[in-house]
Amino acid sequence: MEDLFGTNIDLSELTEKAISLVMTYTPKLLLAILTLVVGLWLVNRFVNLLDHRIGKKDPTLNKFLCGLISAVLKVMLLISVASMIGIETTSFIAVVGAAGLAIGLALQGSLANFAGGVLILIFKPFKVGDTIEAEGHLGSVAEIQILYTVINTFDNRRVVIPNGNLSNATLTNVSVYDKRRCDMTFGIGYDDDIDKAKKILQRLFEEDERSLTEPAPRICVAGLGDNSVDLMFRPWVGTDDLWPYYWDMQEKVKKAFDEEGISIPYPQRDVHLYNASND
Repeated sequence: MEDLFGTNIDLSELTEKAISLVMTYTPKLLLAILTLVVGLWLVNRFVNLLDHRIGKKDPTLNKFLCGLISAVLKVMLLISVASMIGIETTSFIAVVGAAGLAIGLALQGSLANFAGGVLILIFKPFKVGDTIEAEGHLGSVAEIQILYTVINTFDNRRVVIPNGNLSNATLTNVSVYDKRRCDMTFGIGYDDDIDKAKKILQRLFEEDERSLTEPAPRICVAGLGDNSVDLMFRPWVGTDDLWPYYWDMQEKVKKAFDEEGISIPYPQRDVHLYNASND
């Protein structure tokens, strides 16, 4: 048989070569596929086991470390499978390295997020379970992943923030200390008794079991406003009790002031009218 260029083609020889290649590479290919499937199963099983073990001891390190180990093991598995098929390992590693460099240049932001995640795990400005305020969001840290940190807001939203932003920007961690100061300001009328109002605030402070006596609360005149005398009330409470205490105290103070005849003035303006002369 001749091809388009007039060269004789021996079909029997081509058939023998094809059969030889099939016989040579089919077992290797099947073994490589089997190794890949079993290897992926083992990697996922190992990572899940590691996730379960580390999650009990350090939830902060959990997701980050498991994701990193999973990626490394899968790359090693692919290199092993490629060598089983007959691909030179050194060549394959060189290709993977070149591809990694190109991908790294294209994904510089992701690398910055990865580096940010490492910095977060090393310096630990926050951990899983802490309440933080960052990038305009306030919520509880749910996960610290390789590239992102997931927080759940108190109105039940899930916010994903890049680790690079968290490691390079200012954030507030409100869970570091076990107690916090609850700052409140209450305005009373200029005709009301300041000492009486201060005693009412002190009484409400002592009646609430969540109030902490150390440090001592601060009750004083914060300023003389246009329409009211502003009393500054600064008790200390447990971190978890801060907002419930704040909301409850607002209601208690209003009711106590009403019962004791202490007024809470609202903004008002006096208008004086003058009659113009007919001249």
